[in-house]
Amino acid sequence: MRNMGDSGTSGKERDSNVSSVSSAYGPANGAPSIELHNSDCAGGMETLVDGTIDVVVTSPPYNIGTAYSSYDDTVSRSDYITWLESVALKIRNKLTESGSFFLNIGSSPANPWGPFEAVLMLRKHFHLQNVIHWIKSIYIANESYGKKTEINVGHYKPINSNRFLNDAHEYIFHLTKSNSVPLDRLAIGVPYKDSSNIARWDIGSGNLRCRGNTWYVPYRTIQSRERERPHPASFPPEIPEMCIRLHGIGRTKRVMDPFMGIGNTALACRKLGVACIGFEIDPQYYSASLKLLSDGETATSGTACGE
Repeated sequence: MRNMGDSGTSGKERDSNVSSVSSAYGPANGAPSIELHNSDCAGGMETLVDGTIDVVVTSPPYNIGTAYSSYDDTVSRSDYITWLESVALKIRNKLTESGSFFLNIGSSPANPWGPFEAVLMLRKHFHLQNVIHWIKSIYIANESYGKKTEINVGHYKPINSNRFLNDAHEYIFHLTKSNSVPLDRLAIGVPYKDSSNIARWDIGSGNLRCRGNTWYVPYRTIQSRERERPHPASFPPEIPEMCIRLHGIGRTKRVMDPFMGIGNTALACRKLGVACIGFEIDPQYYSASLKLLSDGETATSGTACGE
């Protein structure tokens, strides 16, 4: 969550507006620090040394009219793209040469162009190394090996329309500086369906193969949105966890989320044992992120990965 542009505060004022959970989860107990700032990311990123972030995982506002607590998500498309470019340039400066930038952007049936306009603008500054489809809900009817299987899983928001389909996925754009960043594909691998394929393709490890670019990660069922998922557009912690594992935990010293929301990227980093810095301008979501880490709860947990 953010406002358009910088928050306009001085470095001293930003420092006074920062709260950290590193004393609970950081160097004091031997774990990498989790540092969350209640500030605008544009100003916050200026305080970081260039080339020190290995992975960025984030989901900015989509500009489709989402009801945030304090941000108007209906600015003009041109203003939105201009602002997003300014943030992306700061991210590029902070990213290492072999770093990965995972950008989650969704759309709505009535406003489908947003992700494509964003990534086309980013083409000037990054290589689009992978396009990942985050699948939230899916129905599969399959017949193989003489058996018919049907499965209907996940959650979606029904759309009452005779023009549009229910929207059950979002994009995750994997952006890099070189288009040649090596990935640990089997860190989020899935089992082969037929073990004979292991020898046939000779590219697996044990019984695992590359998951591919379709990731089924559902939201878990909740009883109270206000209490359990107060942010209207957060991703489950499994999304940043999978992104970090894919980049390679051994090559990841520090992760950044410029739009921390309720803290799910920080939660994933704490689980993986990697340092994290995040920025969230909205005090309500910032407070929720601190509570999430303090409670150790997965407020938007979906399926587990890499266990």
